[in-house]
Amino acid sequence: MLAKDFRRQAWDSLSNQWGSVILIYFVYILITSAAGLVSVVGLIISGPLTLGFTQIYMSIIRKNRKPEVGHLFEGFDNFSNSLILHLVNNIFIALWSLLFIVPGIIKSYSYSMSYYILADNPKMGGNEARIKSMQMMKGNKWRLFCLDFSFIGWDLLCILTLGILSFWVTPYRQAAYAAFYQNLLVEQGLIDVNEPVMPEDFVESAPTDV
Repeated sequence: MLAKDFRRQAWDSLSNQWGSVILIYFVYILITSAAGLVSVVGLIISGPLTLGFTQIYMSIIRKNRKPEVGHLFEGFDNFSNSLILHLVNNIFIALWSLLFIVPGIIKSYSYSMSYYILADNPKMGGNEARIKSMQMMKGNKWRLFCLDFSFIGWDLLCILTLGILSFWVTPYRQAAYAAFYQNLLVEQGLIDVNEPVMPEDFVESAPTDV
């Protein structure tokens, strides 16, 4: 599948869901902005909120439930693992960025599937999810970059509208990311094309590099 295929799948999945996802994103922005005023609070809640946000779009792509604002807080059900994941992702990206910005960007793509993996495997440790994402993204980082780049026109429009359009573009992008993840599961033989979730043995055989 190409970038246009992920975008098409995302757009189709968001049909009749726009009101809900825009409201969810608005609440997400309010909470993260308020938490950002107190750095410790922002650090603590960012992981669980990101996990809940991720789970919403996985459900949209898998079409197994209607998105609601309350789903945003489901990440707190796996608080410790999501907090650890947030910390290790940011620490390693920061360390790699010290070698110039490009290694940090590359690692951010390596870790990009970690919240999806944790959502599908809630008993998995945060660092395990990061490592599993690295394995999953080997040979796929460029594809995700191309998907990101395909949104450049929308991003420019967001700037021109002083960020207002982001309430539509961000859900669109997040749904495309979820479609990308779901497609990786199928391509790598982790699920059948018609299966909604991953099998338990997905947690096995992770690499040990950083």
